[in-house]
Amino acid sequence: MTLTTTGRPTARAGGAVVPVLAFAGIVVAVMQTLLVPVIKDLPQLLDTSPSNATWVLTSTLLSGAVATPIMGRLGDLYGKRRLLVLSLTVMVFGALLSALSSTLLPMIVGRTLQGFAMGAIPLGIGLMRDMLPRERLGSAMALMSSSIGVGGGLALPAAALVAQNTDWHVLFYGAAGLGVVAIALTFVAVPESPVRARGGFDVLGALGLSLGLVLFLLPITKGSDWGWSSATTLGLFGAAAVVLLLWGLLELRISSPLVDLRTTARREVLLTNLASIMVGVSFFVVSLVLPQLLQLPAATGYGLGQSMVVAGLCVAPLGLTMMFTAPVYARLSARYGPRTTLIIGLLVIGLGYAGGLGLMNAAWQTVITSVILGAGIGLAYSSLPALIVGAVPASETGAANGLNTLMRSIGTSVSSAVIGMVLANTANSAGGVEIPTMQGFRVSFLIATGAVGIGLVLAFCLPRRRPSDLPRLRASSEEDANLERAVAALGGFRGRVLAADGTPVARAKVTLIDRRGRHAGATLSAEDGSYALTVPAGGSYVLAAQAAGHGPLASAATHCGDADPIDLDLALPGRTVTA
Repeated sequence: MTLTTTGRPTARAGGAVVPVLAFAGIVVAVMQTLLVPVIKDLPQLLDTSPSNATWVLTSTLLSGAVATPIMGRLGDLYGKRRLLVLSLTVMVFGALLSALSSTLLPMIVGRTLQGFAMGAIPLGIGLMRDMLPRERLGSAMALMSSSIGVGGGLALPAAALVAQNTDWHVLFYGAAGLGVVAIALTFVAVPESPVRARGGFDVLGALGLSLGLVLFLLPITKGSDWGWSSATTLGLFGAAAVVLLLWGLLELRISSPLVDLRTTARREVLLTNLASIMVGVSFFVVSLVLPQLLQLPAATGYGLGQSMVVAGLCVAPLGLTMMFTAPVYARLSARYGPRTTLIIGLLVIGLGYAGGLGLMNAAWQTVITSVILGAGIGLAYSSLPALIVGAVPASETGAANGLNTLMRSIGTSVSSAVIGMVLANTANSAGGVEIPTMQGFRVSFLIATGAVGIGLVLAFCLPRRRPSDLPRLRASSEEDANLERAVAALGGFRGRVLAADGTPVARAKVTLIDRRGRHAGATLSAEDGSYALTVPAGGSYVLAAQAAGHGPLASAATHCGDADPIDLDLALPGRTVTA
């Protein structure tokens, strides 16, 4: 439940809120991508072995996976802006530590701290839901969700240019500087949301989820080095299964869990999270394949012989197209809904990978592939938070979107492991150096196409949103806002169901009775206590609410079309009015 549950923006949001929050998301993506141009040089730069150097990347992935759902829940409890600033501050300290390091251990610590910034994405989406008017919410969430791809696409050529012409530590100084700017802009332009979840922080649940995620993601990222059938890899997978099972049982038994598994198990939330894994898989394949193809020497017969900077520029349209897709998504979602937009996005991704199988012979062809995939991934990524926000109460927005962001991260982790294994097993050895082959690149694109196919099946299984579902939905996009305005135009009642102490009551039955005593409509209040009912015709009505464990049955009603919501107080007697 929440303390502020009117269903309207609960804080005054200026025009700079959306670009500032999107900028914070882009900064997070830059942090993730800035080491891509120097990955192959890390063993030499840190004076360590290749297997140890991979921990510089693995540590960020693990800390980001752990921090995302935890920071989302903390934001729901104690303030989303507060936790957003904290996430960015930890990232800045981590970037500065890495900038001052040239050895392995402090670099790993710095990169681990930088991973905490991943929580900025779900926190930003939660702030948008709490503050923005509903007609702006769809495009704003689309931009925030896509910012991770936008920042990654833009950072590649910039990081490559810096790495080629200056000391590589400048990359971290640049990331720290961007983080400071994002923090300052957040303080100036983004108000704190008054929406709060009730209950306390589930410390034991946080520890259990953290341990389970580390045990699960560690063998995924290191399986190629350790061997997929090794005792270490299989043992960690088995331990992860046991820990996550015990964690799930714990979460089901406590009143204020870190992750509400009952909400997560809802059809729309569950299928959206599973589809998010597939979108994450498909997104990361292009990021792994095209830069390598572009930089391989032309002497291989298929490499395109481009510099690091040119390779980054060829892949940059992926992120740019994702950014420009946000307003397109808003229009499509307002007309057809986020489910349909997700399906369209997945179809475009599938088209991009299928066409990309024959577009690997010139640099300009990779640009075309990047543009098509950017459009599809942008539509798909933009649809995911709208589907999640439309299926959970406002008090769980941060945690629910944190879990969804985690699902995408798991998808990219699985993609990295599988594609890395495919490219390694299909590589040719030349002078002791393993060189990826065109066969490996094409198999990788086929794997991405298969992931898209699975995502499409999941998307088609998502429930359709019908106008009759309106009383149970909370507006999360232009489509929902238009439907709510239609309720007002047709005439109806809306408001909250409140307990004696003024707190909202979830799943209370709200019944509409006409002047002849006949049943004219009914609904259940949402998790945040909100309800909405249309009326079949003008006249006199009784609006009644009742809930187990609360005071006597109460009823109330108001004139149809009245702009003010009606709160049904379960401690007060009812009254009959004319609609």
